[in-house]
Amino acid sequence: MREIWQFYLTFGVMVGGGVSAFYVPLAVLAVKWFEERGGLAAAIVSAGNGFGILALSPLSRWLIDQFDRRTALLILGDLAWLVVIPTAFLLRSAPHATRRADIMPRIGMPDGHAGAARGSASIFLAWPVWAIGITHFAGCAAHSGPIFHMVSHAMDKGVASMPAAALLGMSGLSSIVGRVGAGLVADRYGMKQTLISMLALQAAMVALYLVAHDLGTLTALGLVFGVAYGGVMPLYALLTREYFGERVLGIAYGIVFFISCIGMGLGSWAGGIIHDALGTYQWLFLASIGIGIKAVIMGITLRPPSGLPSGVTAERLALERR
Repeated sequence: MREIWQFYLTFGVMVGGGVSAFYVPLAVLAVKWFEERGGLAAAIVSAGNGFGILALSPLSRWLIDQFDRRTALLILGDLAWLVVIPTAFLLRSAPHATRRADIMPRIGMPDGHAGAARGSASIFLAWPVWAIGITHFAGCAAHSGPIFHMVSHAMDKGVASMPAAALLGMSGLSSIVGRVGAGLVADRYGMKQTLISMLALQAAMVALYLVAHDLGTLTALGLVFGVAYGGVMPLYALLTREYFGERVLGIAYGIVFFISCIGMGLGSWAGGIIHDALGTYQWLFLASIGIGIKAVIMGITLRPPSGLPSGVTAERLALERR
């Protein structure tokens, strides 16, 4: 790369596209494999993201300090070839002894193989999938700025570069706890209730960044914030399955994740614009608080798809029919 547009194209479009391309199939595969403990299954898959942040953030900082950014990127890229692709060949499709997909006619979607294709197309027009996507968008827009600017914010407060990078790693560690914990709670108490609680905790933690200034406070806050933002991540795939079943789960969650990625990108980009313009991240945190509150409100207003009784999900209908 020699120009900034080349960096945007390779790292922004190509790497970003690769990341989102494999996360959706992994999440869908996990929730299809496990019916009764889908929350925990999706949480474990999602926890891989937190573990990656924990392991690679300090490693990336160390590689840059020891060599340079170009060498660091080369080594990280080689790790993708050596780890991600070989392990992908170990994946197997979920068994289909039981099918939640048979509830699609009950919620106004076509049945049969041809009907499934039409159902996949009609899902683009279903408001509930967009409602879940917009909730995901707001949640990601609220936490992406604080996450991506966590290190530079800490350095603005006088924290050295290596401890500042460690903050992101520790936040990634606690996000693993949040993901697995939220999955367990969601299996017991319900996806929507758990989602709303974690979104509210996330907004509260962002608010505390306005008064956190030293390394100890930032560390404690980052740990709790990691639990909050990590806890919400695996829940959207589960909520999508609950509302739409398995037949169109791939396309439905793909829409939800696509919308959320826009929020993730806008939040981190806006954080940089705000800092460059004003020299502080305070307005980023204020904006994130407002968007986080909107995410909570959207979560509260989520309703089942048309054709399902209030409080009854596609998932529940499938279990009753079985």
